[in-house]
Amino acid sequence: MQSETAAGDVSTLPPDTDIDNMTDTIPNTPDAADVAPDTVQYTAPDVAKDASGIPSGLDTKPASSVVVDGAGLVAGRLASSVAKMLLQGRHVWIVNCERIMISGSRSNIIKEYRDFLEISSILNPKHGPYHPRRPDTIIARMIRGMLPRKKPSGKAALGRLRTHIGTPRNARSFARIELPKARITRSPSSYTTMADLGRTIGWTE
Repeated sequence: MQSETAAGDVSTLPPDTDIDNMTDTIPNTPDAADVAPDTVQYTAPDVAKDASGIPSGLDTKPASSVVVDGAGLVAGRLASSVAKMLLQGRHVWIVNCERIMISGSRSNIIKEYRDFLEISSILNPKHGPYHPRRPDTIIARMIRGMLPRKKPSGKAALGRLRTHIGTPRNARSFARIELPKARITRSPSSYTTMADLGRTIGWTE
């Protein structure tokens, strides 16, 4: 008598074997179609990051303090260059903010900023937004708009920014860098200075 065992092999059983009472002693094995092939799952290693969000294991520029003289520089180009340096981990001091230039028609610049001053909370002006009127705070707000300030890297970068009217004494010991691409390309009379804008919208020196 022949019978198929649980493993699927056919063998000859002894004559006195009770087939009806015989139990399977070998566990059922799944079909080959039900078995998934061996896969290797890659797990990315944990990379430590610094306060600016840059992995510390990468080769990055060392954090250092630099001074940028804003005299004769266009505001938008200056702000974008400084934002990049801040995200690289540098501490940036901007001096002579009152001499930063704004390109465009003077009347349009003043009109747009006065319209911006009209924006306030309908419930209470204390809820914001807050409108800077000093040249150093105006350029700081422009740079803030170019940073991911709601992320930890943007908050840390904004904390490394310092803006000043004139040149403070403690900033004279730092290295100064030039931004030739941010230089004005026309006569200074074709631009509006931050000091002029500030005095027009209510800045009192």
